[in-house]
Amino acid sequence: MPIDAAKALAAEPRKGEIGWDHKDIQLYHLGLGAGRPATDPDELRYTLESKLHVLPSFATVAGAGMAMMGGLAAPGIEVNLAAVLHGGQSIELHRPIPVKGNAHSTAKVAAIYDKGKAAVIVLRTEVADADGPLWTSDAQIFVRGEGGFGGDRGPSVNTELPDREPDRTEERTIREDQALLYRLSGDWNPLHADPEFAKLAGFDQPILHGLCTYGMTLKAVVDTVLGGDVSRVRAYRTRFAGIVFPGETLRIRMWEEPDRVRVTVSAADRDDAPVLADTVVEHA
Repeated sequence: MPIDAAKALAAEPRKGEIGWDHKDIQLYHLGLGAGRPATDPDELRYTLESKLHVLPSFATVAGAGMAMMGGLAAPGIEVNLAAVLHGGQSIELHRPIPVKGNAHSTAKVAAIYDKGKAAVIVLRTEVADADGPLWTSDAQIFVRGEGGFGGDRGPSVNTELPDREPDRTEERTIREDQALLYRLSGDWNPLHADPEFAKLAGFDQPILHGLCTYGMTLKAVVDTVLGGDVSRVRAYRTRFAGIVFPGETLRIRMWEEPDRVRVTVSAADRDDAPVLADTVVEHA
């Protein structure tokens, strides 16, 4: 059996050291489309080292690849990577991420859910430095054809939106070369760069990374609802509902509530095709 849930959940966590500095932060922000206009004081917080702050979604690329690939190599998990999809992502911030850091990373399989025709593996990464916990990140990995093993179906993540028009709607155009730049933060999947590989995967052209859309969306919320203050973000979660292509425009709708913002993201160029769903930013 490709997935032995009991064995995977009982496996020892994978531990490692990760580090980053201002260059990693700036590269990540540029990969999200920051720096337009280049001299805008609000954008310089993302691009200029003397003014730099860290968008919390940077947690998804710090030590890139360790959690996901390490988790999928855990004892009890033998899956075909062609059947693997990144289904959702959440981060919880314990305090603001420093511009330069060295930290301990602990990754483990936190849960495995049986969805019938598929399995969902929750890969959890906890990161702490000398001053204590920094963040906890959960990647929900959808594995087609690996359900039916009699496990728990897991919690429902559907988030009902308020019965009113959004409080804010922002549009963010994806540069034609944005996926190429975002790849430099650690996700080298050729699906996001090689047209021939993309065709083999069933797409007319390379698609943008889901985590790039995830970061772009958080930046839009921070820059508008949160007044540019990244330290106000407490947690952020989403479900990847569809794809978007470089050159297209994201339509980001926001509903403001006490201590949180509900969000939907769609592809404006394709009749508002869903891109991110069940998206919530919790804030101070």
